[in-house]
Amino acid sequence: MRIGERYRVTLFGTSHGPEVGAVIEGVPAGTPIDAGRIQSDLDRRRPVGRRLATKRQEEDRLVLDDGVVDGRATGGALRAHVANEDVRRGPYDSLRNTPRPGHADYPARVRYGPEADLSGGGIFSGRMTVGLVIAGAIADSLLRPLGVRVVAFTRSIGAVDAAVPDSLEPGEIARRAAENEVGTPDARAAPAMEAAIADARRDGDSVGGTIEVRAVGIPVGLGEPFFDSIEGTIAHAVFSVPAVKGIEFGAGFSSARMRGSEHNDAFVLEEGHVRTSTNHAGGILGGLATGMPIVFRAAVKPTSSIARPQRTVDLERGAETTLVVTGRHDPCIVPRAVVVLESVTRIVLADLALRGGFVA
Repeated sequence: MRIGERYRVTLFGTSHGPEVGAVIEGVPAGTPIDAGRIQSDLDRRRPVGRRLATKRQEEDRLVLDDGVVDGRATGGALRAHVANEDVRRGPYDSLRNTPRPGHADYPARVRYGPEADLSGGGIFSGRMTVGLVIAGAIADSLLRPLGVRVVAFTRSIGAVDAAVPDSLEPGEIARRAAENEVGTPDARAAPAMEAAIADARRDGDSVGGTIEVRAVGIPVGLGEPFFDSIEGTIAHAVFSVPAVKGIEFGAGFSSARMRGSEHNDAFVLEEGHVRTSTNHAGGILGGLATGMPIVFRAAVKPTSSIARPQRTVDLERGAETTLVVTGRHDPCIVPRAVVVLESVTRIVLADLALRGGFVA
């Protein structure tokens, strides 16, 4: 499982195996590798301290196995992992022949056979995003010198929407989002979002939402045309994150209801720099960065594992049946996925920066 051309990320491990992590290639020798910085992003992904998250208690302590000496990249492959410590296979053994609705169990069994390890989702689990977070934090070390800053936040949960001004600086977005459990910078929307998650959990159900990502300071011209456009490469990476079911850039789907005179972003001069008066294009034209903020939103489906009875098929008996998923699961994955979408965006931008010669 690998992504990237110049900044290459390979994921390894399984949800209930000994470890999960990533091998990152293409990091220039001498790049500072701040273990504390990586750990802080891993901590943002963890459920510990979240009242409304899974009760699986993983420490997720970063281990840098190779590719780093005295806090700097050696130029070789960088390997890092965290251990899986709070593993319980029992609840999944009883589901081996009854695929869980909303999960990859059925197509994975057909593809890989009945002996495939799908405990906790196996290689299809959100647990695999640990490696993405590690790689994203390292990519940030390549982007910061360019002045690039990426921030993500919870835009909606269920029917509750956040109001976040376009003018809000990334640092302020991050600061405000850290003040509540759901990861939104809108303090007025946060309690209603938390209530929506609590209501779903109380009903033995789950709820989804949307995450918005903003990337500022992008050098004009970064990206590639057509197949490796910024939109295409970001979408590729974002859809690798379990539970993501949709993405839109800038005005997105609402652009289908606009005229060209409304959607086109007029070019203007601001303090000698070419800018656009609006940003319906989401900072991208022809697959290349315009210099305006790159803005996109991703739709995250409700968590598939719910405590309510669901219909399925017993593959061994060849008969329909009903199951109830037990174990420890998030009633809403959105808040913990915020840092993951930040991370995959950094991975893509770092790869494009290396390909385009923006990073030596």
